[in-house]
Amino acid sequence: MHTSLPRKLEAARRQTDELFPIVRSDSLYERPIPERHRIIFYLGHLEAFDWNLLAQYALDLPSFHPTFDRLFAFGIDPPEGQLPNDRPSDWPEVEEVTRYNRRTREIIDEALPNVSDEMVCAAIEHRLMHAETLAYILHQLPHERKIPQAGLPEPEPRAARPGMIEIPAGTAQLGRCRTEGGFGWDNEYEACAVEVPAFAISKYKVTNGEFLEFVRAGAAAPFFWRQEGGEWLYRGMFAEVPLPLDAPVYVTKCQAESYANWRGLTLPSEAQFQRASEGAPASRNLDFRYWDPISVTADDTPHDAPAQMTGNGWEWTRTVFGPFPGFAPLPYYQNYSAPFFDGQHFVLKGASPRTAQQLVRPSFRNWFRPSYPYIYATFRLVES
Repeated sequence: MHTSLPRKLEAARRQTDELFPIVRSDSLYERPIPERHRIIFYLGHLEAFDWNLLAQYALDLPSFHPTFDRLFAFGIDPPEGQLPNDRPSDWPEVEEVTRYNRRTREIIDEALPNVSDEMVCAAIEHRLMHAETLAYILHQLPHERKIPQAGLPEPEPRAARPGMIEIPAGTAQLGRCRTEGGFGWDNEYEACAVEVPAFAISKYKVTNGEFLEFVRAGAAAPFFWRQEGGEWLYRGMFAEVPLPLDAPVYVTKCQAESYANWRGLTLPSEAQFQRASEGAPASRNLDFRYWDPISVTADDTPHDAPAQMTGNGWEWTRTVFGPFPGFAPLPYYQNYSAPFFDGQHFVLKGASPRTAQQLVRPSFRNWFRPSYPYIYATFRLVES
């Protein structure tokens, strides 16, 4: 085993462990997002996933709590209109889950040297992805049910240089090669090249201020907004604040497409995003640095490069989530990608404020339904 992996696993555990104390003790059985499990599920899910993958699948160790191994095994992504109907009483006590977690870690840590690097990497990245999932779930928990966390002061915005960046015709490299080494999820393989005609892409993500013009023209307000007394507010992680007009707007793909049509433009394809992001610097707003978005002009960016292609909000593309040629499901996690090749999920690229640095690689792909409103997803515009 690579000597860095136990340290990375421990760091990922700390990242997720720090999220649950944000929730007041009387609120762990709440369901902030109707389409998702109650918070208590995620307390047990992370260790159950590690147990089922590392202890059971990899090493065939005997289970000490098969009921919890099954109960906390899988998250949910129900079709629209089919919401879960469980009750808080259907779930075990917090103390039981905590004991299960502690024992699971003890056994896994002792057995970890016998597990392949690939499976340990999968467990680490799964946990880091859930650090983001938990963040956007807890974002929807009422503020009075959370314990505010101290944050860093936001960087000052710089002067904007709006407009479109011309991207010449060329080849977009999608995915990754199995021979290149390092970890990747199944939907990242196999690498393929796509020829992309010349196009122009907006330098900045679309801002709240720009989208506000669309709302004033009759469009529906984004999910993260609320109007009170004629003033628009943004629902941040720990407080409502006056709508930050120069921050990127978080919207569904449906809303992003409607805005693009209103402007006579389109969303980028996955290949266009990949082509435009080559060499573009990342935003400082990723890897859990801030809880909420910062100004689209807060990062240093060359004049001829799009800003914040990575960080400060995932970006919707118009590309349906599907396999690259040569796709094969992971033998130890066969339902990671394949169930979502259903024509109802779309690719997002980049990263959000709560995306771990380890996931920030060009081949990484995120995906969601086009009407899902809870994620930290924004967009930019393309002119072909």
